[in-house]
Amino acid sequence: MSHGRGIRLFLVDGSPNGLLTAEIMNWTGHALTGPRTKLTELVQRPECGRTGVYFLVGPDPDNTMRPLVYIGESDDVAKRLKQHNRPENQGGKDFWERVCLITSKDQNLTKSHVKYLESQLIAIAKQSGRCGLVNGTAHDYSVLPESDLADMAFFIEQVRIILPVLGFDFLRESAATHSASTPDENTLFEMELPKYGVKAQAREIDGSFVVLNGSEARPKWTAKANGYGNLYDQLVKDGVLGEETNGKRLFAQDYEFNSPSAAAAVVAGRNTNGRTKWQVKGRQENYGEWQSAIVEAQSSAETHGDQFQ
Repeated sequence: MSHGRGIRLFLVDGSPNGLLTAEIMNWTGHALTGPRTKLTELVQRPECGRTGVYFLVGPDPDNTMRPLVYIGESDDVAKRLKQHNRPENQGGKDFWERVCLITSKDQNLTKSHVKYLESQLIAIAKQSGRCGLVNGTAHDYSVLPESDLADMAFFIEQVRIILPVLGFDFLRESAATHSASTPDENTLFEMELPKYGVKAQAREIDGSFVVLNGSEARPKWTAKANGYGNLYDQLVKDGVLGEETNGKRLFAQDYEFNSPSAAAAVVAGRNTNGRTKWQVKGRQENYGEWQSAIVEAQSSAETHGDQFQ
C-alpha cells in the first residue's frame, strides 16, 4: 500500500517563474531550482556552496518530445555552474535553460557520496529513456560502505519523487516497466482499423497510457502536420515504430503516451478520439465508458460508506 508524502515548496522571490526550493518530510535532502536567467541570484544561495549533484536541463534540438540533460556533481556547485554558464567555445554549455541542485540540509554528503549519486542518476536517466543525455559514460563509483550504500539508495528514491513535482520527469520510472498495483492496471484495451488490417493493444499504468510491444500502426501520418504528427515522426526516427512491412509498422517496444488520444492518433496515423476508439477487451465498452464507470463506482462506495458512519 502506498502512502501520501508531504512536500514543502517555497517560492524564494514570490514568483512561480523564479527560484524554488523543495523539501520532503523526514528527508535530509534539499532541492533548489530556477531558470538560467536567475543564475546570478541562484549562485549566491548558501546551498550552492555545499557538496551536491545538479541537473542542467534544456530543449533537445534533435528531439522535440524530450529534454536534453546534463548531470553533474561538485563540492562547490556555484563554481561549476559559473563554468557551465560560459559560452560553448570557452568550455561552457549553451543548451540549458533550467538548473536543479540537490544538496543535504545536514551537509553530510561527501565527495564520495555525490560521485556515487552522479553515476547512479546517469544510469537511471539512460534507462528511463525520457531525455537525451549530454554526459558521456558515467564512472562506476560503487566503493562505499554498506551503510552508506543503503543511505544513498534512499536518497535517490527521494530525488526521483521530488523532481517530477518540480517539472523534471527524466528520472521517473517508465510506466512500461511499472508492475500493476491495482486491478484497473490489468485491464487490456484494444484498437482495430479493419480497413487497414491494423490492431493494437494497450494498458493504463500509473496514470500513463502504454501501447504494448508488437502493436500495429499505419505506415505513415496521413493528416495535416501537428503535435501528434510530430510525435509519430519522432517515434519512427527513434525506432519505436519499426520499418514499414506489409502496409503497417510495428511497435518495437512498449511505449508510454500521455493520453489515450495521443496513442490512438499514432496508431491511426491521424487525429483520433482515443476515449471512444480504444475498447476494453472482451466487452462492449470503450475507454471513456470504462473510466466513467470506475469514477461512478468509487463515488457510490464513498456515499455508502458515509451512510454507515
